Amino acid sequence: MKAVVMAGGEGTRLRPMTSSMPKPLLPVVNRPIMEHVLRLLKRHGLTETVVTVQFLASLVRNYFGDGEELGMHLTYANEEVPLGTAGSVKNAEEALKDDSFLVISGDALTDFDLTSLIEFHRAKGAMVTVCLTRVPNPLEFGITIVDDEGKVERFLEKPTWGQVFSDTVNTGIYVMEPEVFDYVAANESVDWSGDVFPQLMKEGKPIYGYVAEGYWEDVGTHDSYVKAQADVLERKVDVDIDGFEISPGVWVAEGAEVDPEAVLRGPLFIGDYAKVEAGVELREHTVLGSNVVVKRGAFLHRAVIHDNVYIGSQCNLRGCVVGRNTDVMRAARIEDGAVIGDECLIEEESIIAGNVRVYPFKTIEAGAFVNTSVIWESRGQEHLFGARGVSGVLNVEITPELAVRLAGAYATTLKKGDTVTIARDHSRGARALKRAMISALQASAIDVRDLENVPMPVARQQTARGSAGGIMLRTTPGVPDSLDILFFDERGADLSQGGQRKLDRVYARQEYRRAFPGEIGDLGHPNAVFDTYAGSLLRRIDTSGVAEAELKIVVDAAHGSAGLVLPSILGRLPVEALTLNPGVGEAFPTETAEARRQGLQRLGEVVASSRAAFGVRFDPVGERVSFVDERGRIIEDDRALLVLLDLVAAERRSGHVALPVTTTRIAEQVAAYHGTQVQWTTTSPDDLTRTIAAEDAIFGGDGKGGFVVPECSEVFDGTAAFVRLVGLVARTQLTLSQIDARIPRAHVERRDMATPWAVKGKVMRSVVEAAGDRHVDTTDGVRVVEPDGRWTLVLPDPGEAVTHVWAEGPDDESTRALLDEWTAVVEAAGR
Repeated sequence: MKAVVMAGGEGTRLRPMTSSMPKPLLPVVNRPIMEHVLRLLKRHGLTETVVTVQFLASLVRNYFGDGEELGMHLTYANEEVPLGTAGSVKNAEEALKDDSFLVISGDALTDFDLTSLIEFHRAKGAMVTVCLTRVPNPLEFGITIVDDEGKVERFLEKPTWGQVFSDTVNTGIYVMEPEVFDYVAANESVDWSGDVFPQLMKEGKPIYGYVAEGYWEDVGTHDSYVKAQADVLERKVDVDIDGFEISPGVWVAEGAEVDPEAVLRGPLFIGDYAKVEAGVELREHTVLGSNVVVKRGAFLHRAVIHDNVYIGSQCNLRGCVVGRNTDVMRAARIEDGAVIGDECLIEEESIIAGNVRVYPFKTIEAGAFVNTSVIWESRGQEHLFGARGVSGVLNVEITPELAVRLAGAYATTLKKGDTVTIARDHSRGARALKRAMISALQASAIDVRDLENVPMPVARQQTARGSAGGIMLRTTPGVPDSLDILFFDERGADLSQGGQRKLDRVYARQEYRRAFPGEIGDLGHPNAVFDTYAGSLLRRIDTSGVAEAELKIVVDAAHGSAGLVLPSILGRLPVEALTLNPGVGEAFPTETAEARRQGLQRLGEVVASSRAAFGVRFDPVGERVSFVDERGRIIEDDRALLVLLDLVAAERRSGHVALPVTTTRIAEQVAAYHGTQVQWTTTSPDDLTRTIAAEDAIFGGDGKGGFVVPECSEVFDGTAAFVRLVGLVARTQLTLSQIDARIPRAHVERRDMATPWAVKGKVMRSVVEAAGDRHVDTTDGVRVVEPDGRWTLVLPDPGEAVTHVWAEGPDDESTRALLDEWTAVVEAAGR
């Protein structure tokens, strides 16, 4: 006997899950519903099967193929238009006309004894046997009444409670004789219960009903879909679970990685090659698909997660369904009954309310509260670039595919035959993606100079030596599982805002240039880049007086790439240097703020005990630097900016310094005292770079450990700042603590306010209106200056749904009061 599996339905009640996936392929405990059906058929010897397909038919055919992997033989009958339950089987008549056949739905989960059903059919000599079952709520099903012999007396489709006369319903499973096709019109929409069966009963044909014992669930709604998962895990239905039961009710598939400190409260299922980190809590009826990643501190209860989903740290998911290839970022919350479609992005700290539907390919912005379904619009920021390049979680947001497309788009903005310099930090992720980008650049007729692992200032310098642009891949500072891709212009500076927009447009349009075979770019590896960099640095920066000062300095490379260039610097600088943590290791691609603080404290202890003049500590890519004074006390980054500004201005006595508008106005007092001026810039690094390019620029910094030494370069360079500080301290013969003590204390504080993208413009308008007659500066954001000199800066973040608010006053209390006042304005406008 052959079987017919009906797999052509659209599953409209299950959208958005079925928007991009046919209903029979929806996974139940990590196997498509239809696969459970096919395994049941095979168990009862029905290996010759015809599958009727219509909606997204190619996906069903591609997944199951000819059935060889299941030990079955599958053929397909395709419907051009929906033909109804009977019409679709009629469409497969050619394969079924020789013998009795069984009809079963491809989207119902059951473990009925089909062998007994077939035996009943043959014993009764029926033309049609309808498989029946008893359900507590028959309203959604067709009610069937049979007599004592099992012969059908009456059908009623989807009754009201006033029409309910039985709890025995039609499961959509039938055993039929080929003669039934005489009652089904070809190429028309025909239904078994509504059209064919009434006609057979009218003519007195033998139609019987077989009441089956066992489990049956019509997976037609979101509730029934989630219930089916729970029933499989509770073993209420006899189906195979593809995994190992490592403890009662806890099923783990092959290759899954579960940290021993994760809390698992079954029954639950963890799919193949999924990863569950320490601190995660998985509660009952949770199902994780293949390759799902659940980060530390996440909580999941009755959550059904499809394949290739990323669940960020501190997320909270309850009673929801999350579609394939979706990323749920840190601290997001998805409530009971919500359904997220395939390939969505749920950004940090957003909340999806209960029963909300988010359709495929949508973005929900950070901090958003979504209480209505998202069908057409995408509620998020769609630009690639953030504050510094393109950033995201490695292999989740920043994938090899994205890297290739991004490199192809970048190459398209350049001329054929141009050269691009590319470099990376010492992480494996940066190494892997750099290779992908090199291939894409060469395939777009770009020559590539591969520096491999170098400090970022070296990459910038080499880019400025004849390249049309550059790329640097590095681990996101403080976030070990994320990666930044930074783009440089021909000067080695960060790509301008205009350049970023151009690259963004090309990427969005996917208009990538491809080279002809003879135009494929070349790949080279420059030599002696560290010696070239060190020689250039020491030639341009004034180090007079260093030898006479006989300085002792402690230098902490922090296991970063700065340790690669320091030997070339310290070997030519006449100081006594003690170097800490010089080794470069993959285990230290970045460091958290806490780890960096601890490193600075250890550096301070070494400086104090060794009686050194000061200590410096580089970031992992050598771009930024922090200081401790001769007493071993940490000089905070914003304070270090004022110390270096004081030293530089005191020596130069003219020119201007470039500082972002977020810097304390104490900097103006320091600069003016020594006869120099401050030129305020936006917080964008490329704006600071343009300002530094002016002839009379003597210094620049951002108050976050980034310093610009104009005589050496126009970009942040931790090593150059270190060498310049050595020369300045040697010539002034003052200690860092003495310099720090003569600078007034600053009182600047900052708060970050979650602000949906849609209201950012409204927020800024409200701030301007609230300023009234007070002085307003719009260099970057809106800076409101009070009559007494206090100021507040309100600045929308370019890459996140956040608004930053800075305030400065004469003391901490005044500053906080000012901050409270303006954060209230931002909050009111953002509602």
